[in-house]
Amino acid sequence: MSDTKILFLDIDDTLLNRKKEITPEVKDAVSRAMEAGHKIVICTGRPVSATTRFFDQLGLTGQGCYAICYNGGVIWDCHDRRALFSMPLEEADVKYLFEKADEAGIHAQTYDSEAVICAEDDEEIKGYIERTHMPFRIDPAVPGSLTEAPIKVLMIDNHDHEKLERFRDGLADWAKGRISAFFSCPEYLEFVKEGISKGNAVHMLADMLGIPMENTVAAGDSENDIPMLREAHVGCAMANATPAAKAAANYITERDCDHSGVAEIIEKFILG
Repeated sequence: MSDTKILFLDIDDTLLNRKKEITPEVKDAVSRAMEAGHKIVICTGRPVSATTRFFDQLGLTGQGCYAICYNGGVIWDCHDRRALFSMPLEEADVKYLFEKADEAGIHAQTYDSEAVICAEDDEEIKGYIERTHMPFRIDPAVPGSLTEAPIKVLMIDNHDHEKLERFRDGLADWAKGRISAFFSCPEYLEFVKEGISKGNAVHMLADMLGIPMENTVAAGDSENDIPMLREAHVGCAMANATPAAKAAANYITERDCDHSGVAEIIEKFILG
């Protein structure tokens, strides 16, 4: 597979435009790349259950199609519908995160294989479901009621990014060696197992597939994309990316997510 190139694509504000759509131009570019024998891998903070509809839209369901979910916490075989790699959080760490979020008055949620789960039916879960179209469950006993170890915990504050920043800073000493924390957008603070990142998953999947790292390309726009922008041979930040993501990239697109910037990347670095 030495001639095969592999493109790792973030979803929100990268693959999707701001209307949460994949443009026809991007669909066409993805199709042509796959027909030429290259691989397109969705690489997202979303859980598998919130990502499968994009597999279908792009035709990423055949043999040899893969996705990275939960910011690298799961590597998913889209054809066989099974995890090739999974790294859940420790039960005690999930409990601690929920307790601290409750003390700080911050919305916390987690996931099982079917749904997003939180304790209260609040503004944050309503907005999250509107954005992701995920099934959800309100369970006041979470996380104690969980029957499987979750891959990530997500904190949401739709109005006060600095509050989330302070929350992360306050947990820094406790988190060292056990938890990685980063933003996927200003409102979303993500917590996964220490060492889990999109960047590590990019390297892991490329190794699994026998694709050299010099054939890897990544595209993203936010803080949680920075590890894969740095790890891939070519890291592409969208024109609409954060300043930090742009600083980590080798290339910044001329077109933003609303103008099929991903098609630009495919033409230049995969098909070009």
